[in-house]
Amino acid sequence: MTKVLSRYIAKRLNFDKIIYMSYSIDFRRTVIFTMEEEGLSIRETAKQFRIGSASVSRWINQIEPKASTTCQQKIDKSELIKDLEQYSWATLK
Repeated sequence: MTKVLSRYIAKRLNFDKIIYMSYSIDFRRTVIFTMEEEGLSIRETAKQFRIGSASVSRWINQIEPKASTTCQQKIDKSELIKDLEQYSWATLK
């Protein structure tokens, strides 16, 4: 879902923001195990567990969630000053 669409839905529903649900690893494994044991399709599995079929598809390839990317740490003030002195031509004037 795009950010614009998420904001629109949140506004229409009077929510401050959309909160995405994160399923536990155990639940994900249960879903995939059930799908394989019962020979269910992705759609049938999603319907049985009342989750999105895109989630089931994604879990087939990767059960563990991807690690979130962290923001780059702020540069130390002394390093910033040193960098500005060395590359003074790169600043706006």
